Amino acid sequence: MPKAPAGTLYRGREGMWSWVAHRVTGVLIFFFLFAHVLDTALVRVSPDSYNRVIDTYKTPFVNLMEVGLVGAVLYHALNGVRVMLIDFWSKGVRYQREMTWAILTVFVLVMAPGAYFMTKHTLEAIFGSAS
Repeated sequence: MPKAPAGTLYRGREGMWSWVAHRVTGVLIFFFLFAHVLDTALVRVSPDSYNRVIDTYKTPFVNLMEVGLVGAVLYHALNGVRVMLIDFWSKGVRYQREMTWAILTVFVLVMAPGAYFMTKHTLEAIFGSAS
């Protein structure tokens, strides 16, 4: 029986870490949806309170949280495709490691410019525009 790698509780490699990340991103997305339903429902109770809550979302910190949310949804979706291929493709298990690296590559290629464009207005507000 192989020994667990030093410094980790898990015996798996890429597959185990992608499993953990898939669960974590799923929970984060769930909590976002729960908060989103609550803050949207607030408009029926008190429109002024709703407006105050929405105003708090226009901060640099929340902008970074939005980038994190998009990253969580993107990773969860890409890894979900990988999981489906492992389950339904006869060669999926054999290529699960390669597919993990492929989805991580696609994730970085999409998130890097996405994060830039999502935070561009916040960075310009903090540091001033370059023009």
